[in-house]
Amino acid sequence: MEKQENQLNIELSAEVAEGIYSNLAIISHSSSEFVVDFVRIMPGTPKANVKSRIILTPEHAKRLLFAMQDNITKYEQQYGKIKIDNNTMMPPTPMFGGGEA
Repeated sequence: MEKQENQLNIELSAEVAEGIYSNLAIISHSSSEFVVDFVRIMPGTPKANVKSRIILTPEHAKRLLFAMQDNITKYEQQYGKIKIDNNTMMPPTPMFGGGEA
């Protein structure tokens, strides 16, 4: 089989493959970038730390949005509708955006 010239070889280290659990995403932006902070909130704990920060260009942020929409659609087709109870989201505001970074 012939290897394509533009093929990208992506490597995933064992450490990164373990992933980081997050139950809150705080999104902010400036004119040139989007910043997504992934936070883990523990019940009964008044403080939470950012576990990972991803900085994206506006173009890549939009590509991520489309990729997430596509994957959620495929997930729901296979496993059923994802239910979100807006009354129990804690805290609801940062999940849906921030202002200028």
